[in-house]
Amino acid sequence: MKLVYILGDQLTRTLASLRGCTKDDTVILMAELDEETSYVSHHKQKLVFILSAMRHFAEELRGDGWTVDYVKLDDRGNSGSFTGELARALERHDVREVRAVKAGEWRVLSAMETWEDRFNVDVRLFDDDRYICEISEFAHWAEGRKQLRMEYFYREMRRKTGLLLDEDGKPEGGKWNYDSENRKPAETDMFMPKRAGFTPDEVTRDVMALIDQRFSGNIGNLDTFAFAVTRDDAEAVFAAFLQDSLARFGDFQDAMLTGEAFLYHAIISPYLNIGLLDPLKVCQQVEAAYRAGDAPLNAAEGFIRQIIGWREYVRGIYWREMPDYAQRNFLKADRDLPTFYWTGETDMHCLSQAIGQTIDHAYAHHIQRLMITGNFALLIGADPHQVHEWYLEVYADAYEWVELPNTLGMSQFGDGGLLASKPYASSGSYINKMSDYCKSCRYDVGKKTGDGACPFNALYWHFLDRNRERLDGNHRLTMPYRTWDRMDHEKQDAYRESARKFLNELG
Repeated sequence: MKLVYILGDQLTRTLASLRGCTKDDTVILMAELDEETSYVSHHKQKLVFILSAMRHFAEELRGDGWTVDYVKLDDRGNSGSFTGELARALERHDVREVRAVKAGEWRVLSAMETWEDRFNVDVRLFDDDRYICEISEFAHWAEGRKQLRMEYFYREMRRKTGLLLDEDGKPEGGKWNYDSENRKPAETDMFMPKRAGFTPDEVTRDVMALIDQRFSGNIGNLDTFAFAVTRDDAEAVFAAFLQDSLARFGDFQDAMLTGEAFLYHAIISPYLNIGLLDPLKVCQQVEAAYRAGDAPLNAAEGFIRQIIGWREYVRGIYWREMPDYAQRNFLKADRDLPTFYWTGETDMHCLSQAIGQTIDHAYAHHIQRLMITGNFALLIGADPHQVHEWYLEVYADAYEWVELPNTLGMSQFGDGGLLASKPYASSGSYINKMSDYCKSCRYDVGKKTGDGACPFNALYWHFLDRNRERLDGNHRLTMPYRTWDRMDHEKQDAYRESARKFLNELG
């Protein structure tokens, strides 16, 4: 008998660990674990999404004839750990071989690698080939490079997959990257497609009751839960995006609007990261839409870049730099993250909007994460590890391999520029350009200092000033520092004083 251990983010029928197995000599083990639901205080909707998707996947496997040993979170005797549940399963089943796909997170893989020594059974751990780029392939690409930049990695992935290449193997349209065409600001009269949502079935309702009872103090509520929890429904979400949103996704992927949480975004990252959707397949479908004339090139390229470029790139960074990556703090930031990150209760309208929808939906798009919540945390000098844990808690798509490099590296510059070429810091002007948030804010984005001025304005210059020793050599900050140096001392002092006053009031 073989035992195939399937983890909660491996809900894919074509897993490497299942290949070569037959239904009459294999038992599949799946387990809901306290160590996974509690290592941070996950958003309630994130927990419901993962556990319900796991239970539906187990039923899908059973319906196809597989034997599934499924351990629920509240089952009597549940040990709460991957290793503990393997030990109990080995007592229940006469197993000669344990098979599993390697975990996506360092701490879990570290536990898996002890299993063969701990148990008297053969253990085979398989590479996760659901990704475009193998971990060893990324390490080979990165070896010897002075700088690791996503753009050059992305081009290699385009060549590898053949996506958006012409018949001569050159990039479609003559350019690799159309990001400059993907920055149109929000228009208040835009038609917005509705998010594809699903009424919770009995399985999901049972999980909701469990989460409400067991995690009552966690962030979020379940009234607005609308995630797909099956493969068919996840594919329906993506089909709706192709039909209703892809054509305008490129132009407005950085835009933000009050009261609009989703705009033209696909909202499929939770399904990609848990295994319900295949990353290469969705990219191929987007390419097909472009070639059929149903979407412009900037939309198709922008979507594909996020999947085969950025998503694969941050995974490569994660495995190359762990295990110490999570503790890096290049800017020596140590301020506690403000309480309103868990409540949304702040007079800064942009933050209230981004955090409020995060509480409601366990979702915010990439610009809200980078340039609203991330930017503010960077400017105030928040502890990057606290910021990392908050993002890991609150978003349904957050797993450490993808969230940590995005947060600590891209957003907080905690790795000193390994991942991003500069800190993503901005004043209120960027937010005002890309959103309508500032129109409804009690702070004046046009006022630079003093009472009523947008806090982002003074905080931006204060951030550059206090971190100059560490950032002065960054060529992408040459112009901002030159602008700072041209200011008279009274203006510089006004920025410093406004920032210090705000930070003191922030606590």
